[in-house]
Amino acid sequence: PDLGRRFAERKRCADLECSMLMCRGKAMRDFKGPDCRFVNFKKGEAVYVYYKLKGESTELWAGSVGSDFGYFPKDLLEINHNYSNEELELPTDVSLVLFCF
Repeated sequence: PDLGRRFAERKRCADLECSMLMCRGKAMRDFKGPDCRFVNFKKGEAVYVYYKLKGESTELWAGSVGSDFGYFPKDLLEINHNYSNEELELPTDVSLVLFCF
């Protein structure tokens, strides 16, 4: 299916609004995303995960570093705390997709 600017049709979250933290980790290396939909971080920074994409782009998660929010490759994160072991599978709503302006 045509996903437009979405990376996946579905995502996994800790709650229905995807507002609860799923886990926290430490960046294993610096990351600079290709556009504003991605969050940038430096090695050693804390990264907070709010949802995990499901489907073709399962390598991308969404979370925050400080006050910045965006996507990042999950392989760059060393998980050091799980806030929830429950995961709900939800559609990726177009209204929740990050857009670059």
